[in-house]
Amino acid sequence: MSALTAQKPEAAPAAGGRWIEHWAPDDEVFWNTTGKAVARRNLVWSIVTEHLGFCVWLLWSIAVINLGKVGVTLDVGQQLWLTTVPNLVGAFMRVPYTFGPARFGGRNFTIISATLLLIPCALFVYAIGNPDLPFWALLLIAATTGLGGGNFASSMSNITHYYPSHKQGLPLGLNAAGGNIGTSVTQLTMPPLIVAFGLVAVGWVWMPLVLVAAAGAYFFMNNLRTATSAYTIREMGRISRERHTMIMSILYIGTFGSFIGYSFSFGVLIKNQFPEVQAAHFIWLGALVGSVARPIGGLLADRIGGARVTFWNFLVMAAGIAAVWFAVNAGSWGLFLAAFLLVFATTGIGNGSTYKMIPAIFRRKALEGIDEADGTAVESAVATARRKAAAAIGISSAVGALGGVLIQQTFRISLTEAKSVVPALLVLAAFYCVCVVLTWAAYLRKTGPDRRSLADAGV
Repeated sequence: MSALTAQKPEAAPAAGGRWIEHWAPDDEVFWNTTGKAVARRNLVWSIVTEHLGFCVWLLWSIAVINLGKVGVTLDVGQQLWLTTVPNLVGAFMRVPYTFGPARFGGRNFTIISATLLLIPCALFVYAIGNPDLPFWALLLIAATTGLGGGNFASSMSNITHYYPSHKQGLPLGLNAAGGNIGTSVTQLTMPPLIVAFGLVAVGWVWMPLVLVAAAGAYFFMNNLRTATSAYTIREMGRISRERHTMIMSILYIGTFGSFIGYSFSFGVLIKNQFPEVQAAHFIWLGALVGSVARPIGGLLADRIGGARVTFWNFLVMAAGIAAVWFAVNAGSWGLFLAAFLLVFATTGIGNGSTYKMIPAIFRRKALEGIDEADGTAVESAVATARRKAAAAIGISSAVGALGGVLIQQTFRISLTEAKSVVPALLVLAAFYCVCVVLTWAAYLRKTGPDRRSLADAGV
């Protein structure tokens, strides 16, 4: 029995038991007798809250094309700002939200982050009821939906602490997929809801669900005492400058940045390239496919390694973009849709595999030079690794969301300046090839006296 399996099992903390003083998921006895059930319960309500966060985050992307129905007239530039600002705010909010679970406790901050979603919903209802509001006021109201984008970072950094290092891929993938699929849910359900009840329903519909999520977190989630050593801003800055944090942030631009950027842009691209197609009938498919694929990426990463999955996934992403380019040139709607859905699937798989890599990288670094027989030293190193990984996840998620803005702007510049989507596709394919090389150089290339790669060490 290893040093990490020497702890005595404890009785499982009750649902809503507030604080858990001892948490050792890498202890096999503890995990099988106590940890697994508690982790799953917290994961469920984390998924619910994060899902609603994404739904609210995407609220204006659907509403903006229907504002004319309530007497709000905007030009194309103003409409684009109303969809871009929430993305920007959501990206920046992910940094402070990363601190939330460590500072206040995972349960407590989930309650807070869920309740805050009432603000953008209520302000949206107010805006629709007052169509004479100036554009700057609409912009500020739209910006508050960025609170929903921040939920991802707090949710992921919290769930990281609950699962054993070698089993984090699937739960992190499920947690993220549950949030990501909120994008598709909003795009699918809002148009018929608007037809049936009017645009104001887009704000009202989420409020009771948000209250249910907050109540679920209150009654069924827990805080981990071992995860409350919050990093200061200075320490967070130091982690952000670490080599692997920067590398993983770039890779996450390629995965999540692509997912959110394509989700915001897919309808515009369909309308631009195939104007005869009803974009609203297909826009939700991309986000759905990308969301469902995310836990698959995590599961594959658990089995064969995150770095290997990420490497091959970026190759397929580049090939998928090439297929999109071919479909555009051929004027084939069927091939365009199939190729883009393949790309969406790879964004999800890559999201799952990269988030598996981050905890594995920091765990490996923390255990370098540690005697595995020294249980105290190992436990301390693993705890430090979990805190660093949670911080790195928050940083990477923020950078990735900003990457989505860059992708939106790449398409905008390509369509307005070159009158074609092809230049944007070439830039994206080249970037994915860079990610292939970066993944190989950092994690698959065999180095050191034992000629092993980081992937061989479990990354």
